[in-house]
Amino acid sequence: MIQVMIIEDDPMVRDINTKFLSKVEGFELTMAASNLTDAKSCMKSKKPDLILLDIYLPNENGMDFLKLLRSREINVDVILITADNTTSRVQEAFRYGARDYLIKPFTLDRFKESLLEFKDRYYSLKKTNEIQQCEVDKYLSSSKEFSEVGENNSDLEKGLNKYTYRTIWQQIKKIGAEYTTPEELGELLGIARVTCRKYLEYMNKEGKVEKLIEYGKVGRPQHKYKINN
Repeated sequence: MIQVMIIEDDPMVRDINTKFLSKVEGFELTMAASNLTDAKSCMKSKKPDLILLDIYLPNENGMDFLKLLRSREINVDVILITADNTTSRVQEAFRYGARDYLIKPFTLDRFKESLLEFKDRYYSLKKTNEIQQCEVDKYLSSSKEFSEVGENNSDLEKGLNKYTYRTIWQQIKKIGAEYTTPEELGELLGIARVTCRKYLEYMNKEGKVEKLIEYGKVGRPQHKYKINN
């Protein structure tokens, strides 16, 4: 299990993040702290693999804590969760090695995507001491694949999100020539069936996936999708 520490001063937000975390398989909460003093004390005995870190804390700043972790070469990954949506703050976060940047309020789907991407890379890199260029390219592909839907959501229909788009598209490519249903995708990705169906329909309009409608004797027809070769 990947050990996670949550640092968030707002009790309601801290509770929401804790509940969200419990819905993502493979992660376990080590501690939920309301301030950096408690977090630093906890880290003396418990070594989290990942910290979900708020920036604005009472009389403290999460960015200062991230910089401290890096200056002391403490091996822990950090995902920032904050209401600060300024580009300068986002740039600063990535310069100091943040793995992701979630802007409040965010959806459960976006939260899951961030953690599942982290888990995939975390376990893949632990399997071996050496890595080939193709594997490095795979881990960096997420930023490249944003170009498929633009640098922001403006290339998508209203209500669609580039992160969810990318997650579903990656899974469709993995499945390849086999048809799949929104229900099956939802089970694999932890995303609601109706959400999967919406994005698959959009990809169908783009010409990226083809759709097959199967009519049974009873009930609604079943919609299946596969990559359009």
